[in-house]
Order: sequence, then structure tokens, then C-alpha cells
Amino acid sequence: MPDRYADGMKTRREVLGDAHVDKAEAAKTDLDVPFQTLITEGAWGTVWTSDAISRRERSMLTLALLAATGNFEEIPMHIRATARTGASRTDVMEAFQHVAIYAGVPKANHAIKLAKQTYAEMERDDD
Repeated sequence: MPDRYADGMKTRREVLGDAHVDKAEAAKTDLDVPFQTLITEGAWGTVWTSDAISRRERSMLTLALLAATGNFEEIPMHIRATARTGASRTDVMEAFQHVAIYAGVPKANHAIKLAKQTYAEMERDDD
């Protein structure tokens, strides 16, 4: 039987990077441990660990769904993750164009603004 927590933590680190995960883990409290466990096992240990679709595709889907549902606060984190998932800037823009058509131009516009800001930060960090 798979260890969803261990698999999830491994995948989470591969996708988001050690620095991000270490910071998130350090911020955990007794209050949110059950929630963090749920996310690690469910999102990372089940969905993101599946090889049914590529991480590139999963990254594009995640960004589109975050934008379409108006959950903008996680878009920068997932834009940064594209450096490890293989989703290109073109892939991300294609996903956001789908959001514009099927979920609304304002949501796509805001997501694109966040992506541009995050890519610029990533470029500055590379210098």
C-alpha cells in the first residue's frame, strides 16, 4: 500500500522546491497540521503523484483552474513551479486564454498580470 504522505512530500518538494516546502513546514502549527496532512496526501500524494498525465499538463491545468475559480493567491507559487514541471510561458498563456474564453476575461487578465510579475521576479532572482 502506498505511503501517500511520504509520496506527497517527495512530489511536493520536486514540484515546489525544497525552500518553499521547508518554509511552509516551518510555519505549520497544531491548528493546521490536519489540513496540511490532507493536502500532502490528497493533492501531492494522489493527484500530483499520478503519472496519468505529465507534470507539464498538470501544471497548466492547475494554473487554469486557479484562475478560473478566482484563487489568485496560489498562482505565483505555481508559476514558480513551472521551472520544475516543464510548462513553458507559452503553455501558461495558452491555459490562461482558455480561462478567458470559458471562465471570463477579467480572471484571465488578473492571472496574466500575476504571471508577468512572477516571471519578472524569477528573472531577477536568476541574476
